[in-house]
Amino acid sequence: MPVETRWLYSSANGDRWYLARDTEAGHVFIKHESNVSSGGRASDIEIGEFLVRGGSGPEHQELLRLIGTLVEDPSQLKSQLPDELFGSHVLPRTVLSSPFYGVTPS
Repeated sequence: MPVETRWLYSSANGDRWYLARDTEAGHVFIKHESNVSSGGRASDIEIGEFLVRGGSGPEHQELLRLIGTLVEDPSQLKSQLPDELFGSHVLPRTVLSSPFYGVTPS
């Protein structure tokens, strides 16, 4: 299975974590490579399991930060969506007035 990776975090002891994706299946997961003194083995961890299992470490925080970049500037959402999405049958502008989106309907 061909896998693409993006570095997430390296610990002081040499452990490394990557966000990984199987390019054929589209499956996304965390790849952990333990340090050499621990055997240097790699393991694949489901995203949900990774976040639940000790989810406050710096490697977890980095994954959450990366996910957060997907909505870096929600105030720009209204200007990025085409006007035709705001018809009464599709997406009322009031949906965007919530604090989550940070947009006031026009």
